[in-house]
Amino acid sequence: MNELLTIALSKGRIFKETLPLLKHAGIEPLDDPETSRKLILDTNRPEVKLVIIRATDVPTYVQYGAADVGVAGKDVLMEHGGEGLYEPLDLNIARCRMMVAGPASAPAVDGRLRIATKYVNCARRFFAEQGQQVEIIKLYGSMELAPLVGLADRIVDLVDTGNTLKANGLAPLEHMADISSRLIVNKASMKMKHRRVKNFIEAMAQAVQD
Repeated sequence: MNELLTIALSKGRIFKETLPLLKHAGIEPLDDPETSRKLILDTNRPEVKLVIIRATDVPTYVQYGAADVGVAGKDVLMEHGGEGLYEPLDLNIARCRMMVAGPASAPAVDGRLRIATKYVNCARRFFAEQGQQVEIIKLYGSMELAPLVGLADRIVDLVDTGNTLKANGLAPLEHMADISSRLIVNKASMKMKHRRVKNFIEAMAQAVQD
């Protein structure tokens, strides 16, 4: 039986903040993902590999068993739907908030609000729960621009310090969710590689507490 443990991670803030937790759990990559062109990184433990992919793809890789476990932001999991996954641990890293934002002196909009976001499913659910009719415009970046050029009335985005909003004359208007990164586990891996996965979850939980 293949007892390799494959961990899916994304570059950037999540990777940087996951590294100390992995180190605490006794796992260190042999290559630096920021400089290496490799997409599968060996670690100091021959039975543990790291797969480096886009943040939005982490739940998909774990759901279909291409990775046993992964680290994904709650925003990505909310958008993905989390099917086929266990979410056993909040790692308390990469913390921020998902907010509705718009012009600081936003007038009330008659009729259907236009919302620019990359979080299409999250936005649709949030406004549906409020019984509000909205038109969702999917963008991949520079959300703050949308209200400034009249593309949208509001945006749904992640807010950390709020400085980018402020610099563009926008303000957070409604809090949707607190976001942090979670450890996610493939359901089949949990059964087939139970001991290895369980040991890894426990080591990461200990790292979070310390």
